[in-house]
Amino acid sequence: MNNDASKATDKDQASETTEDGKPAKNEALVLLKDLVVIVLFYLVFTTFGWGSFHIPSGSMEPTLEVGDRIFVSKLSYGYNRFSFHFDPEFIPEGRLFDDVPERGDVVVFTLPYRDYNDFIKRVIGLPGDTVQLSKGRLYINGKLVERTFIRDVSYTDYNGHEQRVKEYDETLPNGVKHRIYERADGADYDNTALYVVPKDHYFMMGDNRDASSDSRVLSNMGFVKHAYLVGRADITTFSLYDCDQGKDIFCPGGVPLGRFFTLID
Repeated sequence: MNNDASKATDKDQASETTEDGKPAKNEALVLLKDLVVIVLFYLVFTTFGWGSFHIPSGSMEPTLEVGDRIFVSKLSYGYNRFSFHFDPEFIPEGRLFDDVPERGDVVVFTLPYRDYNDFIKRVIGLPGDTVQLSKGRLYINGKLVERTFIRDVSYTDYNGHEQRVKEYDETLPNGVKHRIYERADGADYDNTALYVVPKDHYFMMGDNRDASSDSRVLSNMGFVKHAYLVGRADITTFSLYDCDQGKDIFCPGGVPLGRFFTLID
């Protein structure tokens, strides 16, 4: 019995030292190294793979709801300084693996003239296009964009205000179909001048047409430069959407499962 106990004690002591008698690695140092690896993996993944963003406002309803967490593909349009965290100035605006968005893409972009904040909108006008709204209807290159009425929607927005909107399917000239909200066809920015999209720029609009400050406001957002694109919004991962808003969203037990892992179109 004593011999076994002595062997067990020797074994325990050996586990706390290396073969040459030096102390084993400090557990705190090992944990720190693991954390560094995790952080580096996160930075690489969110810079060159998919960035993670959250939706703080209702300008893209009903496509994106307040509280949605989304993955944004950085590779879709290539990499430049705005692909990186904190937009480092030593990285040029010229893009590596450059590519252009298609009409209808939902895009995240950074605006240096808006305190380097990130925004998310839908690409409506491409370089050289003309865009205009008249009585709430969208015209691209002089042609009326088709929309089909779906239903009336009443809900409580994230600010606690009651909203009544009409939901439409809108079909862009390249066949991309998506949902939009319209409160009325005579609201602010429902009647605009004719916009001509400059070279290397895009005309962006929110899907919640009467609750979006976008390229229609030239003094605020205006046309968005190609260099400012961050990536294409591909999928919602999960959501903190408030199920009490009253929309027709699958929310068992108050959890918005209907917003989890949905493709963004």
